[in-house]
Amino acid sequence: MTRQYFGTDGIRGTVGQPPITPDFVLRLAHAVGHVLRQTQERPSVLIGKDTRISGYMLESALESGFNSAGVDVVLLGPLPTPGVAYLTRALRASLGVVISASHNPYPDNGIKFFGAQGSKLSDAWEQAVEAALGDPPVWADSARLGRARRLDDAAGRYIEFCKSSFPQDLTLKDLKIVVDAAHGAAYQVAPKVFHELGAEVLPIGCSPDGLNINHGVGAMHPDALVRAVREHGADYGIALDGDADRVQIVDATGRLYNGDELLYLMVCDRMGRDEHVPGVVGTLMTNMAVEAALQAKGVQLVRTQVGDRYVLEELVRRRWVLGGEGSGHLLVLDRHTTGDGLVSALQVLQACVRSACTLAQLLGGVTLYPQVLHNVRLAPGQQDWKSNRVLADTTRAVEQELGAAGRVLIRASGTEPLLRVMVEARDAQHAGACAQRLVDAARAG
Repeated sequence: MTRQYFGTDGIRGTVGQPPITPDFVLRLAHAVGHVLRQTQERPSVLIGKDTRISGYMLESALESGFNSAGVDVVLLGPLPTPGVAYLTRALRASLGVVISASHNPYPDNGIKFFGAQGSKLSDAWEQAVEAALGDPPVWADSARLGRARRLDDAAGRYIEFCKSSFPQDLTLKDLKIVVDAAHGAAYQVAPKVFHELGAEVLPIGCSPDGLNINHGVGAMHPDALVRAVREHGADYGIALDGDADRVQIVDATGRLYNGDELLYLMVCDRMGRDEHVPGVVGTLMTNMAVEAALQAKGVQLVRTQVGDRYVLEELVRRRWVLGGEGSGHLLVLDRHTTGDGLVSALQVLQACVRSACTLAQLLGGVTLYPQVLHNVRLAPGQQDWKSNRVLADTTRAVEQELGAAGRVLIRASGTEPLLRVMVEARDAQHAGACAQRLVDAARAG
């Protein structure tokens, strides 16, 4: 069954346009409640959100939809996506719901779900919800309506959870850290986590107004973090995205490290402590240089489709612990059930503190291959991009030209009407030229 509404990370779109409208979101919550009621007598769900102004409207619609299906609701307020996942498990809720469009600008918003164990739900569950959306509503009578309450200490509980992932015998004392929360869901909790572990914290991107999430700051715009680290002479900079499930890290020189490098560092840190790392999971976008460096250490890299949900599924299937994406979505499954920017940052910082080495020293053996990525907006008549013969012929020619020294990846975005074109090669100029040829071919179709 083809999913009509769910993408790679829940349901997302522009607010006020289907499906991100209050009437649809109410129907969605009612349908989810109906699915929950098939196996539970009195389900309960947690609802958290980021700082977009539309969160108020969508929160009300979700609350009404769940209550109308006989489902109890606990409102968490602004809280990172991984915080909702943690509390869903900790409070034994039936489901966790996050109102967020992650790294997208404020006009967008979305809804994503976590199961009772704090993990993203399966395609089959999403298909069951979409099927329920096609059924007429079954309103609960007054005596069976759900109730709603607010959990006032949600942020404090999550802060303590993040701190518990950092070793008790280590401290961030004497470190100056710039923390950029992208004016998003972690604007309150992120500075407190690092401060309470001993660091001197310099917050930026921590003043949301409902309209500025991800605007010029955060993991999607790390230049602001680089400038702040250099300006203040900080030791590190930590940048999160709007819902704080991804992270980018800057060192004292202003050098930015992406998720592929940070994943490799975590592997090295564990192996340096004599922990067995049988393998890690990356995606089709994972840098070839990291794959080669892992292989040199005897660690297998398995690639999945792009999307942290697919990385998670493969990790669970193989019973491995570490995985992630270059975008900064990192999974550390013996610390959390889902990607968590704060927990991932603390894993990196503990490696630096324990070894008394800088990021540059710890990652000195890895030089990433240049990756050139273009987003090509698809016109209505270009949606079936796989039938574009010009693009297919150009792709074959570029792949033959690159040989074993590079690769091509072309895929449709799971959240926007875009075609993502990536070329990776040892030489940046060559990669750029090849990528432009592919973009021209995509548009010619």
